[in-house]
Amino acid sequence: MKYNLGDYVITKKKHVCGNDKWLIDRVGAEVRIKCTQCGREVMMMKMDFDKKIKSIIPKTNHE
Repeated sequence: MKYNLGDYVITKKKHVCGNDKWLIDRVGAEVRIKCTQCGREVMMMKMDFDKKIKSIIPKTNHE
């Protein structure tokens, strides 16, 4: 999947806080995302992250 720093993603499963929208903080071999509701940060391998994404909301839609 194609995503960039600052994009928002919707995950297939909700976070414990009940939110499914995350902000991409870091992109590389590992991806770091931040929950937009509670602020929790999660880092995972890019290949695992690709499987958990439902949709991508580009950065241009939020500015």
